[in-house]
Amino acid sequence: MKKVLFVLTSHDELGNTGEKTGFWIEEFAAPYYKLLDNGIQITLASPKGGQPPIDPKSEGPGNDTPATLRFKSDKEAQQKLAHTSMLSLMKEEAFDAIFYPGGHGPLWDLANDKNSIHLIESFYRNNKPVATVCHAPGVLQHAKNTLGEPLVKAKKVTGFTNEEEEAVQLTNVVPFLVEDMLKEKGGEYSKVANWQPYAIQDGLLITGQNPASSELVAEKLLQLLDK
Repeated sequence: MKKVLFVLTSHDELGNTGEKTGFWIEEFAAPYYKLLDNGIQITLASPKGGQPPIDPKSEGPGNDTPATLRFKSDKEAQQKLAHTSMLSLMKEEAFDAIFYPGGHGPLWDLANDKNSIHLIESFYRNNKPVATVCHAPGVLQHAKNTLGEPLVKAKKVTGFTNEEEEAVQLTNVVPFLVEDMLKEKGGEYSKVANWQPYAIQDGLLITGQNPASSELVAEKLLQLLDK
């Protein structure tokens, strides 16, 4: 049985706005069930362990999808999420791939988390897929390839767009813009219209543009795991 490590944010403060953030539930639920239903064993981890914060906006009725509704009635998955492992205890050799759901939270903690960066580099170096969606490509900010260059350099990538960030009025709140960062690090960034599904695979690296892209990312990850 193939094993995938899901890494979730522990950060719940939306800058200085006084509002809460975290991970976007759709970006966890859709890949979780897509992989689970295909026989993949999933381990959940976060920097602080325990219950990672869910972005309250992502739980609004307007954001419900079949996957989020399934999660809301899935006591086993809820228990699993409430007891994530400490990220510092995770070892690359125990897994076949690593996946990061987005939401704004990862921009504050996972983008700079030494354990996370080490894991990403270790998975990539050992020919294992690294998958991220929406804001989660932000976790690649400080990851390096074997040459010591940015991991995304000369790689086809996507992620939450500047326009989408502007649409949710958080351009001046987030610590950095995912689109700008990926370009600055030498990534070959592309995107489609706001809120439309879009995911790119370049070798072992899979990135998705927004919440609507989460299932596409999971499908591409499954294809790599089946090889």
